[in-house]
Amino acid sequence: MTRSIVVANQKGGVGKTTTVANLGAALAAMGKRVLLIDLDPQAALTATYGINPYKLPRSMYSVLIHEGSSLARVLHPAGESTMAIAPSSVDLAAAEVQLVNAPNRAQRLRSAIENNRIPFDYILIDTPPSLGLLTLNGLVGTKEVLVPVQAHFLAMRGVRSLMEVVWRVKRRLNPELRLLGLLPTMYQPESQHNVEVVNELKRVFKTKVFDVLVYNSYAFAEAPVVNKSLVEQNPQHEGALAYRKLAEVIANHG
Repeated sequence: MTRSIVVANQKGGVGKTTTVANLGAALAAMGKRVLLIDLDPQAALTATYGINPYKLPRSMYSVLIHEGSSLARVLHPAGESTMAIAPSSVDLAAAEVQLVNAPNRAQRLRSAIENNRIPFDYILIDTPPSLGLLTLNGLVGTKEVLVPVQAHFLAMRGVRSLMEVVWRVKRRLNPELRLLGLLPTMYQPESQHNVEVVNELKRVFKTKVFDVLVYNSYAFAEAPVVNKSLVEQNPQHEGALAYRKLAEVIANHG
């Protein structure tokens, strides 16, 4: 049975794309078939795998705007493993506006996933740094939400707004939606502030905070230069090991 996970946080720069790419690669290294879906018009996940978002005849824009458009037709190989990616394109920036008055505007992604005939064990969805219609499609189209949280006080405050949106979506549009967990990112162990933020997250969200810390590292930004995630490019790096541990936790506690 396919597990679908949306990675969301309305704050930018907290590690959403990094999490999707590296968690996906870690799950693929475990022999899982993984589909990555890029719903962010900035297309960073798409670019990570060497796909030019300016030169795509078909992308997630096609899937969301044209009801009935096949998800399978937009897929590209991702990395050197059992992953595929449904890429973003620059056109996706217009989708927010075009979907406003469209029928079933929040269910477009869910329909595309339900109609997909290609088998995957995991679907991981990258979303833009907003709570607009693209993120809403991600929340309606999946069953689990993973929230990367930068270990800073202001980043932690934004989690409350996201949680309110998640609960509203659960009540009104997707009763199967649940919080998979919060992932502390960009962690610096020498920073007392970072330590305090993570402790506060655990106090508020208790067991919903993963027992995994993703340390701050330039290596995450450098890996896409060779069209790979850090897990693929340097599997023994401490950042790669963190995502491999996260993959094991998720796979073993479904």
